[in-house]
Amino acid sequence: MGVVWHGTYLRYFEDGREAFGREYGMGYLEFFENGFFIPIVKSEIEHKGMVRYGDEIEITTTILPNEAAKIIFEYQIFNVTLNTLAATGRTTQVFMDAKTRELHLVVPQFFSEWRDKIFAE
Repeated sequence: MGVVWHGTYLRYFEDGREAFGREYGMGYLEFFENGFFIPIVKSEIEHKGMVRYGDEIEITTTILPNEAAKIIFEYQIFNVTLNTLAATGRTTQVFMDAKTRELHLVVPQFFSEWRDKIFAE
């Protein structure tokens, strides 16, 4: 069909999360170094337009404030080539102990401190 496969958008979301982590100092390695994995438990995509092979895209990633032991990101995939919004979405991640693989129901202190600093700016 000449367009990017719909499952690729989840990969774009991953790229957005990784870029967000690098920019704000809270990437996957920081979670792991503090003893946590952060698996995705929910993902949503709304396809608004298309991305063709070779099109340039821009990914905007935003973290949503919340007090629960989860991380919620929102995304916008903008097709720069066509000057259109291609997709929006959201993912939810939880904290899992890296050793025991148990769900952590309380926001870890290192993340809480980082989150409070980010949202204070």
